[in-house]
Amino acid sequence: MTMQSSAKSSAVTDKPAVSRIGIVTAGGDCPGLNAVIRSVYKTATGQFGMEVVGIEDGFAGAIQNRMELLGSQHVRGILPRGGTVLGSSNRDDPFRVATMVNGAKVYEDRSDLVLSNFKERGIEALIAVGGDGTLSIANKLAEKGLKVVAIPKTIDNDLEATDVTFGFDSALRVATGAADSLHTTAESHHRVMVLEVMGRYAGWIALGAGLAGGADLILIPEIPFRLEKVYEHVRSRIASGKKFSIVVVGEGAKPLGGREVVQRRIEDSTDPVRLGGIGYWLSDQIEHHVQIETRVTVLGHLQRSGSPSPFDRILGIRFGVEAVELAAAGEFGRMVSLRGVDIVSVPLSDAVRQTRNVDPQGALVHAARAVGVRFGD
Repeated sequence: MTMQSSAKSSAVTDKPAVSRIGIVTAGGDCPGLNAVIRSVYKTATGQFGMEVVGIEDGFAGAIQNRMELLGSQHVRGILPRGGTVLGSSNRDDPFRVATMVNGAKVYEDRSDLVLSNFKERGIEALIAVGGDGTLSIANKLAEKGLKVVAIPKTIDNDLEATDVTFGFDSALRVATGAADSLHTTAESHHRVMVLEVMGRYAGWIALGAGLAGGADLILIPEIPFRLEKVYEHVRSRIASGKKFSIVVVGEGAKPLGGREVVQRRIEDSTDPVRLGGIGYWLSDQIEHHVQIETRVTVLGHLQRSGSPSPFDRILGIRFGVEAVELAAAGEFGRMVSLRGVDIVSVPLSDAVRQTRNVDPQGALVHAARAVGVRFGD
């Protein structure tokens, strides 16, 4: 993977490589998206004299030609707001659009239509803000000739080519607050409290919230757990006079030799599998085998909602500035990335090659084990 430092500051005095850019926010929403939109608009118009076209509702707007030239009124006051003022969708892939033909559902490639719509709107380059699904679509559009700069976004923090994605810190704040709050009711009623958090197949939210929130057990996808080990730890706490336990479980966690719990499937989505339900399943197992009252809290979309944390606002602003500077310098086919404290860029094709998972032997897992947290292995 090749990395590149930020675009040269002298670029602000040069004529930009493009004069009109589009911006799309696709996939699941998360706090910090509006900070990015505002940053892209202000940098593009204020520093380079570019125009910015907002694409509505993710790639649905690109397919249906629903776009609008943004003005200052569109970005005024949006910095502290969660979600995205442009709207989003995780069901619309231009390369796989569902349609009915003779009563049967078929899928069509409408990527050429998207490129035509962009040309009609005078969009010379696209800033795509999203997670692995969105960036995979953006990469395929880039392979068809579209000038693309990508910005990584996901609460799951599972993109390999950046140390952190914006949205993660805000989701972690919500999950940690929930773990904190559950301690008092768990201790008062002598219960096991199971907290199920998002994250898909990566355990970053569960690990971070469990470690920061003082969980006794953390179950993540990267470390398949043994139920007997879970029971054993709860029993040992009871035997030592600790009559409650806090368990934080990622939605993609699974027992050794078992599979994830799937809540439902949405076939038209770019990510059809919807995980969820591991918390209730685990609660039933603990209550039955340990004979202790167990309750479940599923945070769900609360982790995506609310005002973004200061960290996510600042990271979103920095990502937006860097993305526009790359576009102005004619550096396309790249994704902005946080490496340490620096904003750099990496090839977009590298960014979507694989997901970033928790290292079972890594520093965070080591720290958790050192303070007595168990992972059920």
